[in-house]
Amino acid sequence: MNRKILALASAATICFSTLAYSAARDYISIVGSSTVYPFATVVAETFGKNTKFKTPKIESTGSGGGMKLFCAGVGVEHPDITNSSRRIKKSEFDMCQKNGVKDIIEVKIGYDGIAVANSKKAKRMELTRKDLFLALAKEVPDPKGGEKLVKNPYKTWKDVNPSLPNTKIEVLGPPPTSGTRDAFAELAMEGGCKKIDWIAAMKKQDKNKYKGICHTVREDGAYIEAGENDNLIVQKLEANKNALGIFGFSFLDQNTDKVQGSLVDGVAPEFELIASGEYPVSRPLYFYVKKAHIGAVPGIKEFLAEWDKEGTWGDEGYLTDRGLIPMPKVEREEFATAIRNMQGLEM
Repeated sequence: MNRKILALASAATICFSTLAYSAARDYISIVGSSTVYPFATVVAETFGKNTKFKTPKIESTGSGGGMKLFCAGVGVEHPDITNSSRRIKKSEFDMCQKNGVKDIIEVKIGYDGIAVANSKKAKRMELTRKDLFLALAKEVPDPKGGEKLVKNPYKTWKDVNPSLPNTKIEVLGPPPTSGTRDAFAELAMEGGCKKIDWIAAMKKQDKNKYKGICHTVREDGAYIEAGENDNLIVQKLEANKNALGIFGFSFLDQNTDKVQGSLVDGVAPEFELIASGEYPVSRPLYFYVKKAHIGAVPGIKEFLAEWDKEGTWGDEGYLTDRGLIPMPKVEREEFATAIRNMQGLEM
């Protein structure tokens, strides 16, 4: 009887060990931002081609969606890296800590501009950040005057600004889970919102109310959530010359035969103007690495080393050909040091 029990126990142990072994991953799992996706993909393909390791698997889930997956826990059932088109939020960092994701390496990879683009079949738009706020915010100052807000009444761009075309406001953009949406709300919409003095003054009195006014997008059909696929937005702009689309500069740069970027506050979304900081709607791009997975999942350290090369993210690196705006050399060295030292993030 005891021998039978021992035999069953041994069989169960072998079975469990086999399952545990088969559950281990032999490739890097990456999730996150649709904006960072094309940059991460070309680095992953180069890495897979030039090393003994498998090409990492990358999913475009949006920055917010990627953070949720990344911070859910440690172990091969969770991703190793998440891409983000904004810096990790304190609430996300806290969620990671709560779920045992204690050591996180933060890597800034460069900069990106957020383009407000339309079809090349239409006239190029010249917008201000205030125009964008008035066109897309859920509530706006009453056009009749006074310091009060009303439900957004504007139907056409001409309603917003008499110098703009008499075409319906129709903007295709990312969903709330997207870092591009967060960055657009902060840089473009809030940038225009604070041009209105009495709303700007509200920031000191009630920061949450101020942010709610400046960042909340209307939901009456003028703004259309187009998912995390920026290529789909480009296709829709081709089909509808009156629509505008919001996406990262790299997608604009790769589709200049089909779409054109609007001027924002008189500045075009061009490489040099984003790099210099003149273009007002630009933001840094990041990825985050789970330190506990380094060594447990093969190739993570080597994959990080592929990023940490002048030929990758430098001024003449292959990522600049894909539309990435490189960091200044001093800043690159700072994040290269974080990679080499496996330096954990503190918040």
